Amino acid sequence: MNKLSILVVEDDPNLGFVIQDNLALQGYDVLLGRDGEEGLKLFHEKKFNLCILDVMMPKKDGFSVARAIREQNRDIPILFLTAKAMTEDKLEGFRTGADDYITKPFSLEELFCRIEVFLKRAQSASAPEKIIMLGNFIFDYSNFRLANHLSERTLTSREAEVLRLLFLNRNRVLKREEILKAVWGDDDYFLGRSMDVFISKLRKYLKDDPRIQIVNYHGVGFKLEINGQN
Repeated sequence: MNKLSILVVEDDPNLGFVIQDNLALQGYDVLLGRDGEEGLKLFHEKKFNLCILDVMMPKKDGFSVARAIREQNRDIPILFLTAKAMTEDKLEGFRTGADDYITKPFSLEELFCRIEVFLKRAQSASAPEKIIMLGNFIFDYSNFRLANHLSERTLTSREAEVLRLLFLNRNRVLKREEILKAVWGDDDYFLGRSMDVFISKLRKYLKDDPRIQIVNYHGVGFKLEINGQN
């Protein structure tokens, strides 16, 4: 059985070594890039199952690396390492296509749990799943694909999860905390702000069909309405 492969890009040599060494002990195949340029070079040379990116790095920062990765691969999970107080960094990370973040300092156990969750989701995406008809869009949740006669795009895993949850609960107000706990596993204030970024992206993706609306109920939650579809 092939090992799952993880790219770690971290310019702190001590932290980078600790992450690489401990993930290797967990059975993963791990490559370490010591700056953004080296990390991106490694990404282009090998197929990975997950990317872990530090935000502040020389040559290319984590945001630039994430954007470049997303141009090549919309599916691979991206986990950012961020400073605890840098809320704007976290929001910018989600805007660039990251799936989640972990704040420094963190425990290795927390990192292992986050990685396991993402890799399980990525692997389960290949399992058969019903195609969802969403207005004039075809939403293939298994492959994170959203398409209509005008365009086709690949969603990130988080975008796909949020859209699927909204669809499964369409025509009812889905509380913010329900979405946060189902998709992120927590409902703290910052995650609520980051979720708004995902909702805005989904609205943009679905704007070609005016029958589809994601209605914001201020302070409560969101409701997916599809005029003419139950």
